[in-house]
Amino acid sequence: MSGDRFMRIHGPEFKAMSERVLRATELTSRLNVLPFEDEKGKADLFEQILGKPLPPRTTIYPPFYTDHGLKLDLAERVFINQNCTFLDYAGIRIGERVMIAPKVTFITVGHPVDPVERRSWLTGGPIDVAENVWIGAGATILPGVSIGHDAVIAAGAVVADDVPPASLVTGDKATVNRQW
Repeated sequence: MSGDRFMRIHGPEFKAMSERVLRATELTSRLNVLPFEDEKGKADLFEQILGKPLPPRTTIYPPFYTDHGLKLDLAERVFINQNCTFLDYAGIRIGERVMIAPKVTFITVGHPVDPVERRSWLTGGPIDVAENVWIGAGATILPGVSIGHDAVIAAGAVVADDVPPASLVTGDKATVNRQW
């Protein structure tokens, strides 16, 4: 979906999204300064950020960042380590028993490559992570990606394409694909 128009930047949907971004930023700022042992305070803020309580046996270690929160769907027994970012406006689903290492970034929204269009439109697509996936430190998952069950994403990998089940994904080298 990266080449398709998704949302006009100067439209009402964008305005509503922008208001939610401000609210999510306020809530995560409060979450990220709580004492680590304040379980009740963290649970209350996660409920406001996600719009529902954390699922059973799901653990998130702050600092935690999201631009929306309400479109982040976490299953049971998910573990999210420190300093992860979920830009979830187009939706992120994390399946059961997924382990996410520190500094992992999920991005569901971007801009067109064309310099004129990038100031007018957002592009993107949802991210779907199936059960029992392990995502290594510093990995980046880009818009529209599905990751199959039991897959392993190596530390530092940039995932721009779907990942088959029970596979290992590595790589972080940028490549020039075209010039204009």
